[in-house]
Amino acid sequence: MGKPDTRRLDKEIRLTNRKLEAVRNGELWPLTSQERRQVLRGLVGGSYRVMRGRSTDRAEQQMDSVSTAAETRLIAEVTALQMERARIVTEAAKEKAAKKSSGWW
Repeated sequence: MGKPDTRRLDKEIRLTNRKLEAVRNGELWPLTSQERRQVLRGLVGGSYRVMRGRSTDRAEQQMDSVSTAAETRLIAEVTALQMERARIVTEAAKEKAAKKSSGWW
């Protein structure tokens, strides 16, 4: 019995880590459509308030909270994928150990 096939999970983990880095860098592409709408709403509201000469604190807080929520979501996804990968590897190791212990006796 060879190694367990975890290529699909490894690929998903790498992709999710790239998304997490992009969110931390302030990029919009990894966000869901709802999160994008919230960020754009904050941008529009903030720009309107700048034009009127007012404070943009609320719009900045809204954009920060969306970014934080997206980071939390992606961290949870990475954790779940890593746990699933560990479970698959552990199951494969148990199967291999059981097969070896049954031996030829």
